[in-house]
Amino acid sequence: MNLSRREQVTGRVFLIALIVVTLLPFVSMLSAALQPRGTVPNGLEWPSDPQWGNFADAFTAANMGALLRSSLLIVAGVVPVSVLIATMAGFGLGQLRVPGGRFVFGLFLLGLTLPFEAVVTPLYYQMQDLGLLNTRWAIILPLIGLYMPFAVFWMRAHFTNVPVELSEAARVDGSSTWQLFWRVQVPLARPAIASLTILMFLWTWNQFLLAIVLVDDATKRTMAGALGAFQGQWGTDLVLLCAGSLLILTPTLIVFLIFQRQFIKALIQGSVKG
Repeated sequence: MNLSRREQVTGRVFLIALIVVTLLPFVSMLSAALQPRGTVPNGLEWPSDPQWGNFADAFTAANMGALLRSSLLIVAGVVPVSVLIATMAGFGLGQLRVPGGRFVFGLFLLGLTLPFEAVVTPLYYQMQDLGLLNTRWAIILPLIGLYMPFAVFWMRAHFTNVPVELSEAARVDGSSTWQLFWRVQVPLARPAIASLTILMFLWTWNQFLLAIVLVDDATKRTMAGALGAFQGQWGTDLVLLCAGSLLILTPTLIVFLIFQRQFIKALIQGSVKG
């Protein structure tokens, strides 16, 4: 597609403006985190003597080591199980055409409209009755269920676009349904699975609401959920608060930067096939 010079310039201007608007809050937090302790940050003023040791102080004050371990345990409990169940369900709804599949898929679509805030109170009493309140299971189990509608919708969209002839050829070669799933469909679904895994990781790592409602012990929450306790303890120290917030954001940024190609590849693949 040929674009005029005016359109190219306009597009670049909008792109630069979007980058500036996106990065400005992070730059502001970084400049505030490098100010001397006990001072009040003033906008985007860069300190003459950056205090990089504030990040080490924030890591120690927030007990980031325990929070990192807790977040990894929660992610390890949510992401693999959610991706596996969603992949199998998406395969069943998208390729096997099981009886009642349309009705089941409609229920999943209905689940997409359900906000987390609407189920927090019932979840609290349910976890209390199960004796799981103030444990990591109180975060892991609800998140697996709450992520299912989107995850199944995502994987079904992929399997629906896979040519049926591939499955028919595998059937002719004597493949069972299980072999068809693992040896044919799963390898083809790797971009979709990778992108779904990235999304699940980011959402689980940044989960805030369920963590602060269902778990009182900050060391058993996600890192984002522990930010509430950290803010309550160090809310008057804006420098330390900004440093701690950046430390919490760093893992998600690193994961996305590493796997951004797989994520974009899955999005492009879906748009081309759809």
